[in-house]
Amino acid sequence: MKKDNFWEDIEDFAEDAEDEIEDTWTKFKKSGFKYIIAGFLIFVFLVSLVSYYIIPLDPSPQNIPKIKDVVYSNMKYSRINSSNYKEYIIVDSEIKGIADRIVSESNCPSGSKTCQAKAIFYFVKQNFNYISDPKAFEYIKTAKESLVNQGGDCDDASVLLSTLLEAIGIRTRLVFVPGHVYVQAEIPEARAKYKETQNWISMDATCQYCEFGEIAYSSSNQEKHYL
Repeated sequence: MKKDNFWEDIEDFAEDAEDEIEDTWTKFKKSGFKYIIAGFLIFVFLVSLVSYYIIPLDPSPQNIPKIKDVVYSNMKYSRINSSNYKEYIIVDSEIKGIADRIVSESNCPSGSKTCQAKAIFYFVKQNFNYISDPKAFEYIKTAKESLVNQGGDCDDASVLLSTLLEAIGIRTRLVFVPGHVYVQAEIPEARAKYKETQNWISMDATCQYCEFGEIAYSSSNQEKHYL
């Protein structure tokens, strides 16, 4: 009799253990499912956070307008006879309006100087036809003259680009290398991949294959003079 009671006790213990294991497994599955849902929600939140704070650090303009879209057909300009390039960089109400329209139509995030500078750069690059100066002398155009005539050489493109950038509050300087000139803009917020020296970003609007922040290889190792 004692032997039978022993096996009955073992059988009862096994049934209790099985019930306990099943109950524990059920609870685990329920709690585990909750953890999966919680983990998924945390993942979605982190992705949204990264998208909001990281991706906008390097935005690009969504639209680059044509000259006819931002320049009035009756815009007038005056000639300047000077060898000082800085005298050609003139910001007035018309130039300010043109620069503002370029940026407004680019759909850049509000306040993004990097995106605004890209919009100005690609506006000049895409709308400016390269036309050489006479062999006998250097002919320098103001921004207005270049916009009206829609072309010129590297001097004219650089003056135009510099003037439009200055009009939206971005400090610039002209970089001279033998036989060529391009622009650098001071944009502290720009990502390191664009910066050449300190916070200066190079922009060469007449370099066919150069993007924002790039210059031609032929210019990179040349002696540079800044103005």
